[in-house]
Amino acid sequence: MSLALNPVAFDLGPIQVKWYGILMATGVLVATLMAINEGKKRQIMPDDFIDFLLWAVPIGFIGARIYYVVFEWGYFSQHPDQIIAIWNGGIAIYGGLIAGLIVLLVFCHQRMLPPFLMLDIIAPGVMAAQVIARWGNFMNQEAHGGPVTRQFLENLYLPEFIIEQMNINGTYYHPTFLYESLWSLLGFVLIVTIRNRKQLLRQGEVALSYVLWYSVGRFFIEGMRTDSLWIGEWIRVSQALSLALFIGAIVV
Repeated sequence: MSLALNPVAFDLGPIQVKWYGILMATGVLVATLMAINEGKKRQIMPDDFIDFLLWAVPIGFIGARIYYVVFEWGYFSQHPDQIIAIWNGGIAIYGGLIAGLIVLLVFCHQRMLPPFLMLDIIAPGVMAAQVIARWGNFMNQEAHGGPVTRQFLENLYLPEFIIEQMNINGTYYHPTFLYESLWSLLGFVLIVTIRNRKQLLRQGEVALSYVLWYSVGRFFIEGMRTDSLWIGEWIRVSQALSLALFIGAIVV
C-alpha cells in the first residue's frame, strides 16, 4: 500500500492550498531576498528588484503556460477551453525563464540598468528557487522518471518518505525531481562560491555559468522523464533547448 503524502497543505474554505504553490512561492521569496541582498553590494536599489518581481512572476507563469500549450497544441487545439486551466497542471520552467528574461531586458532598458549585472545578481537566486520548487513536483508525484524497483531506490540511500512518494499506483519511479534539485543545489553552491572571487569572472559570466550548469543537468535528467514535451517523435523539447542554451552560453 502506498503511503503517499497529501499534496494539499490545508484548506481555506472551498480553496485548497497545495504544497506545490507554497514551495514555488517560497522559492520566489528566497530568490528575491537573495537578489536584494546582493544588489545592495552592487549599488542596485531593493525597489528595483521588487518592481521587477511584480512584472516577472505573473508574466513568467504566462510564459511557462504558453510554452507548454504550444508544444501540446495537438491536444489544446481540440480542447481550447483547457488552455487557461492551469490548475489542472501544465507549465514548463523553460517557458517561464524565457519570459522572465524578456521582462528583465525590457525592465533594464526602462530603468537604465546593466542587464548582465542584473542577471548575475538574480541567477543564483533563481537556482535556489529551482532547488526548492522541484519539491512541489515531489508532493504532486509528477515530473518523475521511468519505473524502477524499490531495491534500486533503497540502494540510493533515500529516506523512506521519498521512496514511498515514488510509489505511484504500486509502481516505483525514478525520483528525477530529486536529481534536478540536487544538481541545482550543487550548482548553486559552486556559483555562489566563485562569484565573489575577484578577477575570476567578468560581468555576465555568473549568469552564463548558471545557464551552462542547468542546461547540462536538464539535458540528461530530461532523458529519464516520462512526461516530456516532444518535437515530433524524435527529440524532447527540453533536451533540444538545453543543447542550444549550452552552445549559446559558450559562444556568448
